[in-house]
Amino acid sequence: MRSEAVPLKQSTPEAIQALADKVLSQIAAIYAAHHIEANAVQQQMLASHVRAMAARSLTGEALPEVEAELFEDISPETMALAQQVVDLFGNLPKEEAWLLSVHIEVAKSNEA
Repeated sequence: MRSEAVPLKQSTPEAIQALADKVLSQIAAIYAAHHIEANAVQQQMLASHVRAMAARSLTGEALPEVEAELFEDISPETMALAQQVVDLFGNLPKEEAWLLSVHIEVAKSNEA
């Protein structure tokens, strides 16, 4: 399957990782500000997801269709944090926040 997306920016593995690292450091600040602590496995999964988001941001590759109903149980606060992270990229759709919200919600559950 060939993508019709036109690369928006440099999309080398190094550029993707640099963008992911920048966003991950900002996520760490958001987590700290909201007293969210992810365990090692959750951090690894989040890093993998953020790298994929960075790649989509730089290449213009689209997400497969995502159903909003799957994310109805995510709290509005978590969704707002996820959207804040997605906004850091500047060019990703709201569906990215839906997917990212799951990582945040799971990490928040560590507090309980």
